[in-house]
Amino acid sequence: MSNDARTEIRSFITTKFPDVKFSDEEDIFALGFVNSLFAMELVMFIEKAFGTRIPNEELHLGNFRSVELMADLVARQSAATVG
Repeated sequence: MSNDARTEIRSFITTKFPDVKFSDEEDIFALGFVNSLFAMELVMFIEKAFGTRIPNEELHLGNFRSVELMADLVARQSAATVG
């Protein structure tokens, strides 16, 4: 699931910012092309794409700084839903 999640998240970001190059581990906020409004778009995208709700305690910037961290968040939420 994690690799699939990475692929979908990366695709979503690169659709919005096609000229920006970044790795799955890079802090997309530190790179300067992502702002807090786009962070909310990421939350909505993840919830819709992966059929999950992100609880309030997980809605902090630390979970959305990189593709890798977002994929980890998806994996945790999926495990919480199943378990």
